[in-house]
Amino acid sequence: MSLMLEPSPEQIKSEEIYKQMGVTDEEFAMVEGILGRLPNYTEIGLFSVMWSEHCSYKNSKPVLRKFPTTGSQVLQGPGEGAGIVDIGDGQAVAFKIESHNHPSAIEPYQGAATGVGGIIRDVFSMGARPIAILNSLRFGELDNERTKYLFREVVAGIAGYGNCIGIPTVGGEIAFDDSYAGNPLVNAMCVGLINHEDIKKGQAHGVGNTVMYVGAKTGRDGIHGATFASEELTENSDEKRPAVQVGDPFMEKLLLEACLELIQSDALVGIQDMGAAGLASSSAEMASKAGSGIEMNLDLVPQRETGMTAYEMMLSESQERMLIVVKKGREQEIKDLFHKYDLEAVAIGVVTDDKMLRLLHKGEIVANVPADALAEDAPVYHKPSSEPTYYREFQAMENYIPTVNNYGETLLNLLKQPTIASKEWVYNQYDYMVRTNTVVAPGSDAAVVRIRGTKKALAMTTDCNARYLYLDPETGGKIAVAEAARNIVCSGAEPLAITDNLNFGNPEKPEIFWQIEKAADGISEACLALNAPVIGGNVSLYNETNGTAIYPTPVIGMVGLIKDTKDITTQSFKSAGDLIYVLGETKAEFGGSELQKMLEGTISGKAPSLDLELEKTYQQAVLEAIRAGVVESAHDLAEGGLAVAVAESLISSKGLGAKVNVTEDAVTALFSESQSRFLLSIKPENKETFEKLVPATLVGEVTDTAVLTISQGETILVNEQVDSLTNAWRGAIPCLLK
Repeated sequence: MSLMLEPSPEQIKSEEIYKQMGVTDEEFAMVEGILGRLPNYTEIGLFSVMWSEHCSYKNSKPVLRKFPTTGSQVLQGPGEGAGIVDIGDGQAVAFKIESHNHPSAIEPYQGAATGVGGIIRDVFSMGARPIAILNSLRFGELDNERTKYLFREVVAGIAGYGNCIGIPTVGGEIAFDDSYAGNPLVNAMCVGLINHEDIKKGQAHGVGNTVMYVGAKTGRDGIHGATFASEELTENSDEKRPAVQVGDPFMEKLLLEACLELIQSDALVGIQDMGAAGLASSSAEMASKAGSGIEMNLDLVPQRETGMTAYEMMLSESQERMLIVVKKGREQEIKDLFHKYDLEAVAIGVVTDDKMLRLLHKGEIVANVPADALAEDAPVYHKPSSEPTYYREFQAMENYIPTVNNYGETLLNLLKQPTIASKEWVYNQYDYMVRTNTVVAPGSDAAVVRIRGTKKALAMTTDCNARYLYLDPETGGKIAVAEAARNIVCSGAEPLAITDNLNFGNPEKPEIFWQIEKAADGISEACLALNAPVIGGNVSLYNETNGTAIYPTPVIGMVGLIKDTKDITTQSFKSAGDLIYVLGETKAEFGGSELQKMLEGTISGKAPSLDLELEKTYQQAVLEAIRAGVVESAHDLAEGGLAVAVAESLISSKGLGAKVNVTEDAVTALFSESQSRFLLSIKPENKETFEKLVPATLVGEVTDTAVLTISQGETILVNEQVDSLTNAWRGAIPCLLK
């Protein structure tokens, strides 16, 4: 029971107690100016979480303004629970990605599980039914027990939550690198379907309307989670363990169904998830967005612990809770609806006209703060930015060309690199077929989920090669978007829009802020070129451990539309006799490549170059050929280059082999990671039509003997049984975990 006396407003100022909450001297002076008096303990608590980077984006707003956020297809851009894009016939797709990095570093199972729970609520709070979950994960190298523990527990947490709630986890990506050893990244994405007329927003309109609390009770878990997410991890971060919330997927399933039923009621005015900063953010943001105020009586908040203070109730991040506004006089039918699902639904407040967030507790006013001050008027910082020395050194380096003596052995070793190797150990723990709409399961370029009752399907992916971003954030940012779009196109879909998760180090370091700015420039340019606006996302900064930052990792979540399920395409070769083509130019580009990392143990030099006009032309050509019905398989040439891509297309093809002939320098032809390249296979009878549509080069054919042979003229470079390629690729991660 919490009976400690809260410090007085004078003590908060004189003892600088606000600093423990992450509030600076300047910010405290701003709060004093806004209120015209000293804030009490609850009020400074509200400001500390609402003005944290996690809630206010105070360090990243100047950068986020660069992103293109509009387009004819965009129905809802950034600023709500999730972005929404039109897919025709009165239907739309809602999606968003969010991070749960710091909690997962400390309590990996619950950190990952509640990350999944939170992103699902963001989607169904818009009125959309969640149909798929994806993730993007980063860990240190699998050569030590701590990383193995984090990896196992994060995967178990994602599986535990997603499988129980009955939403398929259909795709994602995982990379391993030392830079994430102390600070893993756990980014979760949710995709939902909605009809245009059902779109709801988190706004508290209508003076006199009732503010209701629905879902699970409030406890002391996750207090100051948003502040915790806005500071670096140190040796003492384990002391923050109480800041990690605990999730209940069964409760969330009930809440999801209840909210989707609620959406159909004309009594509902607004709805928002209590995510980061809990009741504080949901109430302040709903009032601010509607230009109104909210008064709440905290005595009425359903509590699962005794003696909770106003401060604790407002800052708790207990899971599975929503704040809704309903028309006055309609409260009983809302209560009846939620009670049917065994859920709390309690009127705790009212919409006012004075733009204040006013909190009552035990008969007293315990906080009285302008809602806009919390939600909109956080300070915005233009952080100093400077080009790092390492970047100049990398740019000045001679072009690195690795020496390879045994091409077959090198290919086998590349297939064993954890970032390239099979992730079946991970996704076999996920239920990716639940609801039976998953058409392309994890393991191909993008996941595909059909839309029942139509010919349409959605392709979805998460992508980011952080090594390229470390070498050159601007080029790397472009590549992240281009690669996501390439994966979508290889599945037969047209890219619609992106959601991004900007994971970076401490923005107060000028070299890190430079990475953030440059990456945003690259992402913006690629989004404009490929007509894929940013409809929402998440910023996760301060990803550092004891002063060492992660690689800049702006993960791109992308969704594309397949207009007719007959166009769904996968990476696996289909039949012996099919012809194999490569579209795009292969250059000697090895900076940041898997081969460089494997041979040198580190990365350096220049990232691969990217021509966005060429990228767009090639993507359109491939999509046109797929829609014309002349493409049997399509695969993006990415990590590991051509040799790895051909091996992957064979491993998933069941019993086929391939003969490939290359003309370039052998190391470049096999292992370069040049951009804007596709591996395509076609039926021989479609050769003429295909070649008119796609300016690709014929490099070989699919055979019926399960052997991969790659030659250069008369010289055989690689001659490997597909079985041995498969075993290397499939066995790597389980072997490292033993």
